[in-house]
Amino acid sequence: MDAAIAAVALLGVVEPTQSGIGGDCFALYMRRGIGDVIALNGSGWAPAAANCEDFLSHGIAAIPAESGGAVTVPGAVASWARLAADLGTMPLAALLQPAIEAAEQGYVVTERVARDWAKQVRKLRGNAAATEYFLPGGLPPRPGDIHRQPALAKSLRSIAQDGPAAFYEGWIARDMVDALKAAGGRHEFQDFAAYQPEYVSPICGSYRGYEVWECPPNGQGLVPLVMLKALECFDTSHWDPLSVERAHILCEVARQAYADRDYLIADPRTSPIPIRELLSVTRAEKIRKRISLERRRDTFEPVSIPAHSDTTFAAVVDSERNTVAFINSIFDDFGSGIVSPRSGVIFHNRACGFVLDRDHPNALAGRKRPLNTIIPAMVTHRGRAVMPFGVTGGHFQPFGQVLVLTNILDYGMGVQAAIDQPRIFAFGDEVRVEGTIPSSLRDGLAVLGHKVVAAENPLGTAQAVWIDWETGLLRGGADSRRDGLAAGW
Repeated sequence: MDAAIAAVALLGVVEPTQSGIGGDCFALYMRRGIGDVIALNGSGWAPAAANCEDFLSHGIAAIPAESGGAVTVPGAVASWARLAADLGTMPLAALLQPAIEAAEQGYVVTERVARDWAKQVRKLRGNAAATEYFLPGGLPPRPGDIHRQPALAKSLRSIAQDGPAAFYEGWIARDMVDALKAAGGRHEFQDFAAYQPEYVSPICGSYRGYEVWECPPNGQGLVPLVMLKALECFDTSHWDPLSVERAHILCEVARQAYADRDYLIADPRTSPIPIRELLSVTRAEKIRKRISLERRRDTFEPVSIPAHSDTTFAAVVDSERNTVAFINSIFDDFGSGIVSPRSGVIFHNRACGFVLDRDHPNALAGRKRPLNTIIPAMVTHRGRAVMPFGVTGGHFQPFGQVLVLTNILDYGMGVQAAIDQPRIFAFGDEVRVEGTIPSSLRDGLAVLGHKVVAAENPLGTAQAVWIDWETGLLRGGADSRRDGLAAGW
């Protein structure tokens, strides 16, 4: 847990497009890789005064992504502190030192980060503090440039000295509330001061003799479990990993599971969710019967939720086999584009996960958490951890998790090969495909009625560690689609 927190905190500095202290996090943990799976929900809530009417009365059908109304209270800092105190061995102050050093002394902007950064110039120019901190000289950094964040370094030093109270009750909180109010938010100081992350009971599904653990709603971890339960109804052994048959079944199962998500998943404190029914054999069999091998089904229309893709994930296993899957996110590239001027905090826009339908379970309301897309995962076998893993990419995450896991369990791929495999993604009315997908697969899906489009960006990034208990070997896999790295020491 020490390593996971230190890594994610550092990534929040050197990949400011992806995550940071202005975002949320979720974590799964197994002490010594055995026993219970511990889950923490570190997603924040909407301010107490938030409501649908503020938007609907002005004819606004969806929360604007670059507004104060799109920002929920960031949960990351409180979550890091709770996890460090309960499951770590080092104080939070020590774990923040690499991030503080990078923010103060500077870090090298990599090619992928520079690419993502340059695409957000318009957003950054819409906020004075964002322009000052992230468009030095009026331009985004180039690959190889050194970038510094002195205001963020000051905030991190305050958190290291005074703990999460500096962020939620001190000068940082006051700076954040002022910035959010100026951007149209309904935030008050008490919305931050009252926030706490929550330990939750993880949910579990089975696949090919393994157990897959996820955080429960308000996250979308239910989606990959629904997909895997339905996929068990099919014999995939005679299908090639890049066959039309496998891709078609994955797409149809996903369309059903995502439709379930968009109609049902919300904050369980306000809306009960039929998890047991959705993960039942009966439900999986119904999904199987609705799928034709000959043609794409026409229905499964989900509620519209804005697309996004920006998240940081870390999987860590230590010598004692303490195992953690840790994910942190600010939702969109540079989140809402709003930066608090004194503290340098980049705010996520996680409230865009709400819908503005008063009768929907996921409707915006005060002190409520929206549907959250970031999902760490843990695979176990006979009571022992075998793989902490995760896939970034917003809505792609459930589909990506299923791709990686079935590559391993159905096709016998090693961790790295499973991550490197070309990807597709069925979302809405489209099937997005990476450029490495063969034309025969694209054409075959089109014949079955799928609308196949080229993905604008690589589809997600995956990181994983496979634990071989018999040999003591750890196999790490990291994604080259972004700056992924598998490292051991």
